[in-house]
Amino acid sequence: MDDQVLFAQYAARVNEWGNQVKETLALRGASTDGASSLLEFIAEHDGEWTEEAVRELQRLADDVYVGALRQYVMEAAAWGRQVEQALSARRMAEDVGLSSLLAYIDGHGDEWTEEAIYELQRLVDDVYTRAVRLADSSAAEREEEATQEQVEGESVSPELESENKENEDGWLDTSGTAERVEDAKEPAFMAELSDSLPDIADGEPGQADNVTDGKRRWVDADDGGEPRQQVAPGRHVLPPLPYRYDALEPHISEEIMRLHHTKHHQSYVDGLNQAERMMAEARRTNNFDLLKHWEREAAFHGSGHYLHTIFWYNMHPEGGGEPRGELRAQIERDFGSFAAFRRHFTEAAKSAEGVGWALLVWAPRAHRLEILQAEKHQLMAQWDVIPLLVLDVWEHAYYLQYKNDRAAYIEHWWNVVNWRNVEERFHEARKLRWQPF
Repeated sequence: MDDQVLFAQYAARVNEWGNQVKETLALRGASTDGASSLLEFIAEHDGEWTEEAVRELQRLADDVYVGALRQYVMEAAAWGRQVEQALSARRMAEDVGLSSLLAYIDGHGDEWTEEAIYELQRLVDDVYTRAVRLADSSAAEREEEATQEQVEGESVSPELESENKENEDGWLDTSGTAERVEDAKEPAFMAELSDSLPDIADGEPGQADNVTDGKRRWVDADDGGEPRQQVAPGRHVLPPLPYRYDALEPHISEEIMRLHHTKHHQSYVDGLNQAERMMAEARRTNNFDLLKHWEREAAFHGSGHYLHTIFWYNMHPEGGGEPRGELRAQIERDFGSFAAFRRHFTEAAKSAEGVGWALLVWAPRAHRLEILQAEKHQLMAQWDVIPLLVLDVWEHAYYLQYKNDRAAYIEHWWNVVNWRNVEERFHEARKLRWQPF
């Protein structure tokens, strides 16, 4: 490829990345001077790039990237101190990893590599998860105490009532996307940036190259997109719900959503992390005696984690209705009509063997939509497909509310389907097409 074309493509990717960084910094009230200078430098060249200009562009981009890392560190430190104060105010003395987090930040000073940032993110995730569990446990204990006092004929003490009210307004209410109090929210700056700094790899942009320069590690996407961060083995985390736990009522109750998300999904995340860590240990020690067990665990818990992550975003408080656009047209081509598709999907969900899932998938090799059943998570499934819409028909997803009436649960579920999310998944999935056989 001609150098000028390669330079121009790289500059375009940096420009897109720079705009994303600038927007994120502005939303967080941070300085955008570095990002603005980067974008101005790109605009001034107007497609004419020399090697010297590209080197300067890389230097400016590196400066912006380092500044973004430091911004995240500042926010992580501030968040850690806020959590520390909140725990102290609520007389929660249990260690949730805050001392390790703050010591790690203090020990690095201004020297931060991307590897160090990944470790910082892991520490933040660990503190957040443990703090949420502590808050939930504390709330449950207070509720039990209140119930016991009422059973014994005593009124709830003003002190306990005040604590319960604090929890309702609390700093770690796990409904919705995380905490309700904005200034105690887990720092998500790096997640909002989402993509690492673009670089120039050997070869054409879009090739799948692993590049390690000692400061950052990234993998180019096959579609020419910017590199994506990876989840290290054993580092999966429970994704936050994109709405409150009570947001899907009356169709799905708050009690079910809270139990389903914080207990059942969390157990899949924990199980997957354990399986991945044990397989990593097997590779390190060259002892594969228990590999079959841990592979089975990874399949079960991994499928549960990934399908539930899709499931949460497949629903929305203002969902229901019918799909539009390209997805609607494809449904009508493949199933005859939306009504026929809905009947087929409903019957598949009702008749899934034992406990499992019903799924609408895109089949890249057949170039069409299909409806599948999956027993449990990992059995009776097809690998060469992309899930678009999934429905959990394990009993824990509905039994507390609908008892053994799975059909009623399924009928109500249609009122919360987030077709916009399904349309987005379909739009991206249909880009992948294998040679048909």
